[in-house]
Amino acid sequence: MNRKKGRLIILGLSCLLVVAGLFFMTTNVYKFGKGYLIYKTGQVTAVEKQQAISHKQAMPVKQETVSEEKPEEQSESEQVYPEVPEQGDYMGDLIIPKLDAKLPIYHGTDEEELESGVGHYADSVLPGEADNSVLSGHRDTVFRNLGEVGKGDLLITRTAKGEFTYKVRKVRIVDKDDRTVIVPKPEATLTVTTCYPFEFAGDAPERYILVADLISAD
Repeated sequence: MNRKKGRLIILGLSCLLVVAGLFFMTTNVYKFGKGYLIYKTGQVTAVEKQQAISHKQAMPVKQETVSEEKPEEQSESEQVYPEVPEQGDYMGDLIIPKLDAKLPIYHGTDEEELESGVGHYADSVLPGEADNSVLSGHRDTVFRNLGEVGKGDLLITRTAKGEFTYKVRKVRIVDKDDRTVIVPKPEATLTVTTCYPFEFAGDAPERYILVADLISAD
């Protein structure tokens, strides 16, 4: 009798593990599939497209001070955007020629923005402006192949204010709590960041960083 009861308990536990495994797989397959769609086509689902359209296009900014260390404010002639974008606004696209990828950029780095594409760190300047513009993305969706991009490669941001081309100057791997990634820069800089190692299971302990200098603005 005890043996039969033991078998039933083992069978019950096995069923629970199978159900949990299926749930985990389904969740990650959806996330992977969505990221693949964004990565390969530069598009999101119809619902997300509609949300992006409902916001103002290409975001805008009379830049606020990021910190006390921030360089002098730009003059009106140097400012690229007239106003600050709102959380979740679609800003434009990040184009990575090395990967043949075109990825949508959203203002903010909450999970909602990162699930839709690349997130723009709200306390950094917008693409094309002097100082440090910071973009982040998930390593298992939009930035799954970012490790192939290195020194000398190009990163292009395309917004309503123009096309800004950056050239990667440095590749860094830092601790996930390293705040030097978002510090102000004396020149127009694009910093692109994602979790690292790319194949790490769980919460990755480091960050893969591309630091790129603005070389042209159209």
